[in-house]
Amino acid sequence: MTSTLILSPHSPDLDLIRQASEIILRRGLVAFPTETVYGLGANALDEEAVAKIFAAKGRPSNDPLIVHVASVDDISRLASEIPPIVKKLAEAFWPGPLTLILPKQAHVPDTVTSGLNTVAVRVPSHPIALALIRASGVPIAAPSANRFGHTSPTTAAHVLDDLNGRIDMILDSGSTTVGVESTVLDVTCTPPMILRPGGVSREALEAVIGAVDLRKNRSDADSEAQVSPGLLGKHYTPRAELILCSGEKESALESLSALAKQAQ
Repeated sequence: MTSTLILSPHSPDLDLIRQASEIILRRGLVAFPTETVYGLGANALDEEAVAKIFAAKGRPSNDPLIVHVASVDDISRLASEIPPIVKKLAEAFWPGPLTLILPKQAHVPDTVTSGLNTVAVRVPSHPIALALIRASGVPIAAPSANRFGHTSPTTAAHVLDDLNGRIDMILDSGSTTVGVESTVLDVTCTPPMILRPGGVSREALEAVIGAVDLRKNRSDADSEAQVSPGLLGKHYTPRAELILCSGEKESALESLSALAKQAQ
């Protein structure tokens, strides 16, 4: 069974954080809150630990992971080159829901990057996420803490429902604040390109660094390695009934009203 520890998002209990960090350093899996969604974390520099993320989620190996660090200074542990534009972006949006694609260091496991020569990095703003990274002393690879294709979790209860028995621990601090994943921005190209829209808008990015492109096409699950998470043709498959109300506006509204009454 997966254990759950309840922590205050404002002043996390460092003894509980230390328990979670010990699991990370023992190649275990810990789900933890970020400002966006709950992430499923493992030591990003340990190939065996990272492989457990893919196994727990049922995630395709061609779907790379985002690595979380505690400060902009930690990027050098992962990136072989840091373009000047990174400083502007970090000052404006970090800590926060922005992920940057950078050239990777050779020691970053291929399991993290799906064999690509780039790595996705961000600094989360949630106090528990930052405390866990610092206590562990290692970068933490963390996709959303759910089975692949399911909706990203914004509460610990969502994580437990999806991954109970598949992971070691959940750090519960209530609901996340942003509720959608981070924006993924590739800064290895000119102009930079948004690979996945998220918590930071294109307009906000362009206000800081100028023109930004937006990738529009997605890929199939059996294709080559993806340059970013969230680009596969099948990403979310919520477990819910879909009802389509067709016809003229008034007729559709009447149908929606009737359905709402049935649900009460």
